[in-house]
Amino acid sequence: MTIEISNFHLTFPTTADTDVIDITRHVAEKVSETGISDGHVLLFTPGSTAALTTIEYESGVIEDLKEAIERLAPKGIFYKHDARWGDGNGYSHVRAALLGPSLTIPIIDGRMTLGTWQQIVLIDFDNRPRERRIAGQIFGRKE
Repeated sequence: MTIEISNFHLTFPTTADTDVIDITRHVAEKVSETGISDGHVLLFTPGSTAALTTIEYESGVIEDLKEAIERLAPKGIFYKHDARWGDGNGYSHVRAALLGPSLTIPIIDGRMTLGTWQQIVLIDFDNRPRERRIAGQIFGRKE
């Protein structure tokens, strides 16, 4: 038995206005490629206007999430960040901070331990198109 660490990057183009992208398949492929049987996959999105979380990737729940986020950190209010920088994306920084930039998922028997209806999503809150990068690290034992 050996312990291994495998690093990877994923890149996704986004538009603007709260893109929610299911990245589960891409991450699962990276996990499978390593041959790690038990461990963790760590995901991190650099930047301060995107986040990672899990959710049932279904249109109703995605819209519910977007509406809940709008209630928590609405676009149309004053943000001191906007007053200082003039870029109009103060809300996106607050939204990303509420959800967070990273996620860790256990790997058991070579598979991520996600629930039946649970998918990994990248959420881009910025007010302009971006090329979002996810840094991943898979670590664990290989038999």
